[in-house]
Amino acid sequence: MQDTNLSQVSERGAPVGQLAGRATAVLANLRDSARAARSGERREPTFSIGQAADLVGRTPAAIRDAEKDGRLPPPSRTETNRRVGYSLGQLNDMRGVFGTRPWRAAEDPCAVIAIQNFKGGVGKSTIAVHLAQYLAIRGYRTALVDCDSQASATTLFGYVPDLDLTEDDTLYPFLRYDEMANLDYALRPTHFDGLQLIPANLRLFQSEYELAARMARGTPRLLDRLAVGIASIADRFDVVVLDPPPALGAISLSVLRAANALVIPVPPTLMDFSSTAAFLAMLEETIDELARRDLAPALSFLRIVASKVDENKSMQRELMALMRQVFGLALIRTPLKDSAEIDNVTARLMTVYELNEPMTSKAVRDRCLTYLNGVNEEILLDIRATWPSHAARLRREGHA
Repeated sequence: MQDTNLSQVSERGAPVGQLAGRATAVLANLRDSARAARSGERREPTFSIGQAADLVGRTPAAIRDAEKDGRLPPPSRTETNRRVGYSLGQLNDMRGVFGTRPWRAAEDPCAVIAIQNFKGGVGKSTIAVHLAQYLAIRGYRTALVDCDSQASATTLFGYVPDLDLTEDDTLYPFLRYDEMANLDYALRPTHFDGLQLIPANLRLFQSEYELAARMARGTPRLLDRLAVGIASIADRFDVVVLDPPPALGAISLSVLRAANALVIPVPPTLMDFSSTAAFLAMLEETIDELARRDLAPALSFLRIVASKVDENKSMQRELMALMRQVFGLALIRTPLKDSAEIDNVTARLMTVYELNEPMTSKAVRDRCLTYLNGVNEEILLDIRATWPSHAARLRREGHA
């Protein structure tokens, strides 16, 4: 019987490397087309004076007064003397002038939120990226760490990971070399003021094998390596969002060890509900096993978000009702409904928060923003409740 080398031959005898090269080239063309299509556009969102006032926590009149008396620079204007929208950087400058930055106090813990499920295709990276951008828009210092070698989150920031990045730009060196002291080398600014990214690419997958092999040789504290890295940069951030791989491997275990909160996306389909039930059982077993090794995560909250929801389907409506019954208060009240707006913007390597104009229609975009903002606001309230400096304020506002 003739041996078949599966690393070299794929379906119909085409070399795997050849197919990979073609796919990568097409992806590069799509990336270039997306960039060309938005050339001249600002990917960073802009805000009207009314939106700026709402986000900054002051009135439009207060902003105009600060511009008149020199506390804020005068607004940019068009040739017809109309105000140009404010950038997120300008909003953060306003927060500094008005004393309304929402940052955590130095004694408050940095929130490290893992968007975790051991099944792919549940909207994990979409939620992670939109949550990170939402927090940045609200004025929080945020880092997004892409821990997944598939690098979906990295791609949504406009990169073709295996063309634009090397392994040295990712977590890989830090996970591999114990002598490295911090993750500063991997942080890179994004087009959202206050949001930094640690990207990923396919080479990160190699660290799964290396970590597993080293742990098998008797060094289980390697699971702390990511937590050590997050701690090395935590003083500069209010929130760190982790996007782990959809599998129970060494990196996912490291993410569990590093996180102090979990958000679990669950589409309301029978297959996804079933896999999530298995995931939760496996998660409990994993946490118990980590606890026996003195490695248990210290989670301040765990929330479940219904993702990719289409309530026009009767089975999904039934499963949504079941999820509310089963998960109770752990289920985020706002479902993240399936939206053509998300599909269209991700096809251009963008997100809903980047565009000032809809790619579908205003009604579709507005509904999509309502769902996204509802989910993210609830997570933000959970985060703030973990900060003693914010908890008393939340109680006064009636949220706790």
